[in-house]
Amino acid sequence: MPLMKSWVTSANDAAHPFPLNNLPYGVFSVAEDDLRCGVAIGDMVLDVTAAEETGLIVLGEDPLFDLPFWNPLMEQGPAVWAALRNRLTELLSEGAEEQDKVEPLLVSQDDVQMHMPLAVSEYTDFYAGRHHATNVGTMFRGPENALPPNWLHIPIGYNGRASSVVVSGTDIRRPWGQLKGPNDALPRFAPSQRFDIELEMGAIVGTPSDGPISVQEADDNIFGYVLLNDWSARDIQAWEYQPLGPFQAKATATSISPWIVTKAALEPFRCDTPAREFELLDHLKDCGPMLYDIELEVTMAPAGQSETVIARTNYNEMYYSAAQQLAHHTTSGCPMNTGDLLGSGTISGPETQNRGSLLELSWGGKEPLTLDSDESRSFVQDGDTLTLKGHAKGDGYVIGFGTCSGTILPALEDPYKR
Repeated sequence: MPLMKSWVTSANDAAHPFPLNNLPYGVFSVAEDDLRCGVAIGDMVLDVTAAEETGLIVLGEDPLFDLPFWNPLMEQGPAVWAALRNRLTELLSEGAEEQDKVEPLLVSQDDVQMHMPLAVSEYTDFYAGRHHATNVGTMFRGPENALPPNWLHIPIGYNGRASSVVVSGTDIRRPWGQLKGPNDALPRFAPSQRFDIELEMGAIVGTPSDGPISVQEADDNIFGYVLLNDWSARDIQAWEYQPLGPFQAKATATSISPWIVTKAALEPFRCDTPAREFELLDHLKDCGPMLYDIELEVTMAPAGQSETVIARTNYNEMYYSAAQQLAHHTTSGCPMNTGDLLGSGTISGPETQNRGSLLELSWGGKEPLTLDSDESRSFVQDGDTLTLKGHAKGDGYVIGFGTCSGTILPALEDPYKR
């Protein structure tokens, strides 16, 4: 599909992340005004809440955009999702008859503050990137036992904290936790010294389900995708994770990009999952191209310094798709709700520069990175800003997500001081 032309001229720039082909959904405010639903088009935001109030967008008898999150639309299902996308395309296409009515509803992205685009119902994070799992397993168990016995058969995951999912730009406070090094006789309570990132994609459930669903049904239920950074305290994790897996190490924060890129916008970029060593059981088998060709990168910027690209990879490296993860999630009968967020797991590739976490990039701290500022890093230091970026490349256009960034604040001096 080629670039679709818009009367918003900035959207026709081949390098702009928000062309008419994209139309991602977010929540914004201007100055002290109320939060509103908006759609990115070029360097502008269309106030969808106002468009509904003025009758330019009508999707039913009841309003869908009077609350500052996109869940009411998501729970309507694919037919209404498609109707909104068609109407937005009609309103913003080159030569649109109602351009004069839409123009007053546009706000410059330079003038807005972005907020959480959805109310997260529940959050599940997976461990579904083979290169990441192999690298981490090799560090801790050796190459012969790198992958757990179940890894090639099911998507492994854990239930995270929906309450600590935050939008890009939110500062992240270094956590305290219980730590115990290999040479320590007893654990101690202290700020994490091995704070890390994980480059992931987040899939957002739109249509709820109650009971097991197939991979195809799961794919149909996914509303869209965001960039996701699963902040991880590796030293807390190393002490706590046996026998039940991550807990406090992953509870500090999870950052997501401010724009939800819909599944419809990503349709031209579908691709297959990798070849399987073992045939998956029927309920998890691929039923078509379920991954997406999305180029990803991570940058790090120490306080007052320019950013350095520290990793580049692609979402197509995942072993399990979001649809397979969602289908597996339902096998026990677990209901899935509108606004559930599924983290893909760390996305790493085959080369050192493709690794999606500092744990891998520095090989557990043994091989520190050198930044463009000549500073070295094994893990994240206070004042560092970590930013995830991603886009899919089309024919004369790109589909972008906006950035997913967070700056590390020092740990509290006394976490129990009131």
